[in-house]
Amino acid sequence: MKPREIFIAFATFTLLTIGIVSIFWKPVLWSLIVFLPIIIIGVYDIIQRKHAIKNNFPVIGRLRYLLETFRPEIQQYFVETETEGTPINRMFRSLIYSRAKNQNDTTPFGTKSDVYRVGYECMAHSMYPKHHDEVEQNPRVLFGGKECKQPYSASILNISAMSFGSLSKNAILALSKGAKLGGFAHNTGEGGLSPYHLEGGGDLIWQIGAGYFGCRTKDGNFCQDTFQKNAIKDNVKMIEIKLSQGAKPGHGGILPAAKNTEEIAKIRHVEPHTDILSPPYHTAFNNAEGLLYFVKQLRELSGGKPIGFKLCVGSEDEFIEVCEAMKKTQILPDFITVDGGEGGTGAAPIEFTNSIGLPIREGLSFVVDSLIRYNFKENVRVIASGRVFSAFHIIRLIALGADTVNSARAMMMAIGCIQVLQCNTNTCPTGVATQDKSLMKGLDVNDKYVRVANFHKKTVDSYSEMIAAAGLSNGDEIQRKHILHRLGPNKMVTYKELYPEF
Repeated sequence: MKPREIFIAFATFTLLTIGIVSIFWKPVLWSLIVFLPIIIIGVYDIIQRKHAIKNNFPVIGRLRYLLETFRPEIQQYFVETETEGTPINRMFRSLIYSRAKNQNDTTPFGTKSDVYRVGYECMAHSMYPKHHDEVEQNPRVLFGGKECKQPYSASILNISAMSFGSLSKNAILALSKGAKLGGFAHNTGEGGLSPYHLEGGGDLIWQIGAGYFGCRTKDGNFCQDTFQKNAIKDNVKMIEIKLSQGAKPGHGGILPAAKNTEEIAKIRHVEPHTDILSPPYHTAFNNAEGLLYFVKQLRELSGGKPIGFKLCVGSEDEFIEVCEAMKKTQILPDFITVDGGEGGTGAAPIEFTNSIGLPIREGLSFVVDSLIRYNFKENVRVIASGRVFSAFHIIRLIALGADTVNSARAMMMAIGCIQVLQCNTNTCPTGVATQDKSLMKGLDVNDKYVRVANFHKKTVDSYSEMIAAAGLSNGDEIQRKHILHRLGPNKMVTYKELYPEF
């Protein structure tokens, strides 16, 4: 007998039995409190035609959907190993949490990594390492080219772009206050310059996306007046034009209607409670020269602050066109942020997260080598963004030519993110990626902002220790030859061989 028939027989037998017994003993009717809801659910499952599992397996088929709901938690807590979890494995999550809480971040009994797997990477240390005190502490990099009137000295590690809207106000406050405490910068993301970015008091990199949120006209175009009003604020140290994002290049940002509150809509100058889909392209320019003239315009409107642009590399020819335009116009951005196709996001189609955009190492090495070929690298700083969780991640990006690096997901974890993968549903249980007021209350700003500063400090300290282990004095001395990559069971090559310089 099939499950559907078994349920029908059970329901019929139960109701008949209760009906007959009730003739002689009325209290048996109380049993309907238990059986009647089950029977009603089962009848509904049989009648509905949307879900075959429920139709064929009334009542018990619902267990499948219940287990599916808890699958991410079951996978994370009971199935995955220390090194297998995705997007970020348990080993790095534990590292971030321990550093954020200022706890012991050392591990016992040796590496958990398979050092003979293809793709394993390590750093070449020196037989004659330096003492930690001999190495540059809290390294900083000066941003600002010849036309820049207000250069900015940035930390080697900063907070990558995350908007208010994608994150809660408490999360933004914690990040901004953490940046102020630790002396590093916080990228606003393309959602506009919110009061919480400013209230936190940290140094800000204001990102201008194709939606021009916070500096847009009613029809969605760039507005000079509102841009200038915000750009001259003291907190704003640099301005970044977002061309594309690693997790969804060519797609534009996504803010679900559930997250688009009245407050967020007012900051972004859009209609509340509607899906906000940023255009994939800018209306202020449509070619390489137009981009550079836009850079020049923003530099003038901001009073000479560093202006740059962010991209995930796709067509290499198009970036070469930008270099040619820089040569022709003699307009240089103060910096270029390179995002990797493996970057994170609150919401994106899986085809874009998985299958569009060069990964960070390929994209970064190409951009850096192109700038060197055109003799622009000395005047244009390069920021790398994409899967930065540890000091080694910083070093291998610096080895490829980055001047500084940005991290987003590690900073989210520093304020409590547990990778429950609900960023796009407005149900984040830790209050990080939600606009649900009852959930965001759980994020204590006064506790979490200290954790952001802790994670930054301990990671930068580890960076300095690794530099010392290589016998170097500062990050400027890191070269591609210092990073080794395994190609096979008995072959390792340096980044210099893997990513040959022009």
